[in-house]
Amino acid sequence: MLMSRGSRAPELLSPAGNYEKMVSALRFGADACYLAGKGFGMRSSAGNFTEEELSEAVGYAHSLGKKIYVTVNTLPHGDEYGALGKYIAYLYDISVDGIIVADLGVMALAKSIAPELPIHVSTQTSVVSARAAEEYLRLGAKRVVLARELTLEEIKKLSGDTSKELELESFVHGSMCVSWSGRCLLSNYFTGRDANRGQCTQPCRWNYRAVYIEEEKRPGEMIPLEENEYGTFVMSSKDMCMIEHVPELIDAGINSFKIEGRMKSAYYTAVTANVYRMAIDSFMSGSYSYNSEWLRELESVSHREYCTGFYFGRPEDGANTVTAPGYVRDKTYVGPVLKYEGGRVYVRQSNKISEGEAAEIITPGRTGRSIKVCDMRDEQGNPVDSAPHPGMVFSFPLAFEARPGDMIRK
Repeated sequence: MLMSRGSRAPELLSPAGNYEKMVSALRFGADACYLAGKGFGMRSSAGNFTEEELSEAVGYAHSLGKKIYVTVNTLPHGDEYGALGKYIAYLYDISVDGIIVADLGVMALAKSIAPELPIHVSTQTSVVSARAAEEYLRLGAKRVVLARELTLEEIKKLSGDTSKELELESFVHGSMCVSWSGRCLLSNYFTGRDANRGQCTQPCRWNYRAVYIEEEKRPGEMIPLEENEYGTFVMSSKDMCMIEHVPELIDAGINSFKIEGRMKSAYYTAVTANVYRMAIDSFMSGSYSYNSEWLRELESVSHREYCTGFYFGRPEDGANTVTAPGYVRDKTYVGPVLKYEGGRVYVRQSNKISEGEAAEIITPGRTGRSIKVCDMRDEQGNPVDSAPHPGMVFSFPLAFEARPGDMIRK
């Protein structure tokens, strides 16, 4: 059986934009979560965590034998280093399991303030070679998050050419950026909101109206752009999905499988963690068998068209661009299970569901099971035809036991 570096199962690392999403990811199989405080993180629009919530998150994860990594991956200006130093000291005091950095100044500051705090080097540093990875190890990094532009063969060679104490992390699922390893100036140019400081407005996803472009030094050479009724999409990348290639990822020597999506929902973190957990566990059992239901599960979350990114070579012929705006979603998340009592399952509504509708329930370690919603009752036990209001608690009979945190979808 092929094994990862150190002959251990790869870590499954999930995003957490807030506390609910973190709990969801850990419950459904993630080994660790990466998240941010209210400052110095690359997703300022996510809910993120107050200092008190960060401390609670670390305590909760550690009680499960799991880990929390905090992103400190913006590119701070000089006048921010005073506050940054205090923040890093706080993260060390609450025993976070590592910080993710993208700036050499931040890395040096962390080493001076908290030399025992593990440092993970962000994908924004564009590590594409063993030499670069080894230099970050020399500077004190425990892990590097590899550039998304690497192929599997390049990762395998890099793994073989680097010290075994250096951990390698790679994205295996989620949104991809049209810019090299996420370094983009479009947002700052168009809106004044700097993507490198956590404020990306995603102008690569905007709808542009154009038929031809002309390169300055090639006047008269008009390059056609495909356009349909929705507009032109020359920058909007497809989402990555590597669920069909977990054995190859492990064989390449990746220590940590990273799922993108701190802006996504708790349902997204649950489903993605659950599916990749099942795939990893299947492989590590020694009797791996790909389950087509895994991809069906991943199709149920909000996503753009899937692709395999650069893992199998440079994407060509539009393989890394979407053909229409917006997201694909096969299922609608109804809500989380609160309890199972007296043969009935109690759910807090996130999206409307009505009497008689077909639905599914997902639970850790299993793909969705079909159910039918009938004999609906409100929280007081009164019969209702539907659950139309967000936050409304309702119940219906279920032939098997459900657990708090399981999820209902339709």
